[in-house]
Order: sequence, then C-alpha cells, then structure tokens
Amino acid sequence: MAESSIIEWTDATWNPWRGCDRVSPGCAHCYMFRDQRRYGKDPSVVVRASDATFYAPVRSARWQEPRKVFTCSWSDWFHEDADEWRDDAWDVIRQTPQHTYQVLTKRPERMLDHLPADWGDGYPNVWLGVTIENRRFVGRADVLRAVPAAVRFISAEPLLGPLVYDDGWFDEGGVETRRWADDYAGPELDLRQIDWLIVGGESGPRHRPIDPEWARDLLTHVECVSNDRTAGRTAFLFKQWGGPRPTSGGRLLDGRTWDEMPATGVSA
Repeated sequence: MAESSIIEWTDATWNPWRGCDRVSPGCAHCYMFRDQRRYGKDPSVVVRASDATFYAPVRSARWQEPRKVFTCSWSDWFHEDADEWRDDAWDVIRQTPQHTYQVLTKRPERMLDHLPADWGDGYPNVWLGVTIENRRFVGRADVLRAVPAAVRFISAEPLLGPLVYDDGWFDEGGVETRRWADDYAGPELDLRQIDWLIVGGESGPRHRPIDPEWARDLLTHVECVSNDRTAGRTAFLFKQWGGPRPTSGGRLLDGRTWDEMPATGVSA
C-alpha cells in the first residue's frame, strides 16, 4: 500500500493481495515481478496482504481524505487465486465511498461473474478498466462495454503496437487497400462507451520502444470518435514515452501534456 503515488493518473495505490502470473505481452517486463523478488517474495504466488494493509482504507486515519486509488498494482483484482478474498475487498470499497477506486485488469472475462451482489449499474466510486497493449487484445474493450460501470477506461500501456489503422491508402490492382502489415490484421480499437483512454510507453531496463505514430493515431481516433458520441468525449491521458526510467522520454505529445480525466457518472 502507498498513501501517495508517482503514477500520473492516480493518487494512491492499494494492494489487498500481491502476486500474479503473465497472461499477455504487456506482462513480460512487469515491475511487480522485479520488485517482489527484490523484497524476497515469490511474485508468482498470490497472497493476501496483512490486515493493516487490507483494511487501511477503512481503519487508517491517514486514508480519510478522498483520493483516487489504483487497486492491485502488484496483482490483478480479478485474479482467480484471490477469489476467496475479493468479497472482503468489495466490502472495503463499499465502506469508503469518499475514494474513487480504479480497477484495472487483464482478465476482463472474469469481471461479470465476480462483481458484488449489489453492484447494479456499478458502484459510483469504482472505475473499471482493461489493459490493451496491441491489436490482438482489442476485444477486451468489447468485454468491458458489456459490464455496467460508473466509468470504463482503457490503459494502452505499455503500448506495443498500433491499435487503429493509419490514414494511408495505396492502390493495389485498382483496389484501395489499407497500409497494414499482416501481423496487425484484425479489428481496430472501438472507443464507444469508453470514458477514458490512457496511453504510454514501456519503462525499465528492457523497455520496448513505442512508435510515436501509434500514440498520435490514438489521439486522432479519440477526436474522431468524439464527433460521433452522444455521451461525451473519451478523455485522453498520455502518461509517458518510456525508456530506462518512466521519466526518460518525458510526457509531451506534439508539444502538449495530455492529462484529461473522465467525467463521472454511470455510462449508458
């Protein structure tokens, strides 16, 4: 647990359990595995936190002021090995409506079956998100759209490939065809009913570079989708370019810092 965070889109982190396993390419260089080994822990074993950490949002006087809380930064909220503790964690969230809990997962297929019984249209203080690092996983957005939530968001970090088509066409035997490699064939990211998009490169000693065009195309995509939306604009936050350290490449995208946050309220 951290009462403050250097992550640009949150105020604090809360880890009612720790430990995880890799499920997609974005997990390859996850800081959790490195940090847990540094602390002498086995990162592949999911364990419940101490009661002091688990119940800190409820019991600690230092957690009374409202804040945005990134949950399970050292695990996954919907990890199957945490099923026996999740109801208790939902109860902590239920008892602390002053906080906004940002629940980000790479296991969206488990969301619907592991929401609390009184979820309804979504807890007002819970934002649900999925990580989408390349086009192979854009379907996670479709799963997210099917889940009622006050705010739905996508973290395209680490961004490991383009998520939308570029705007180039070429003539191939009289037929206009997208400039697109076979490796990236498939649907592009659909932002309908998505309230917030976070984009960022990878950081760490083994970081995989981000192509600036991937980020620019997503920003353009946000603007285009917004023209067709009736429920408001998808907020856009550019977290970092990445590099050996999170701050290595800075945060400017074409000369501007993008720090937009989603409007609150239940998505239709």
